[in-house]
Amino acid sequence: MAIEEIAETTGTATIATADAAASATEATVVTAATDATDATATAGSTAAAVTYPIAPGYQVNVRSGPGTTYKVVKVLPYNSRVPIRCQRHGQKVSGPYGTSDIWDSIAPGQYVSDAYVRTGSDGFVAAPCG
Repeated sequence: MAIEEIAETTGTATIATADAAASATEATVVTAATDATDATATAGSTAAAVTYPIAPGYQVNVRSGPGTTYKVVKVLPYNSRVPIRCQRHGQKVSGPYGTSDIWDSIAPGQYVSDAYVRTGSDGFVAAPCG
């Protein structure tokens, strides 16, 4: 508010200077906030689990349990990556990475068939679900 009052009483040259100062202040605030967000994301990413890519060209159903008879809780978009919290045996499914009865738990109550996840292995890559 003080900048607007000064600009109104002193003329156009001050308005340009005041606007530039305000823009510089806003840019500094945005940059500081962005840097803090990036630092937080980096710190969180360091502790985050490894993620694995979903087969290219597939939108994969996420189910409430390890089989196709379980309810679909969401659909992963193309080019998704998923963390694998744990794995368990369930219904056999054929997909782009072969036929497998391994199901990957990507979050509590969320499973995807390992036949659609590129883990680089035909076996478990994470601990068995408890």
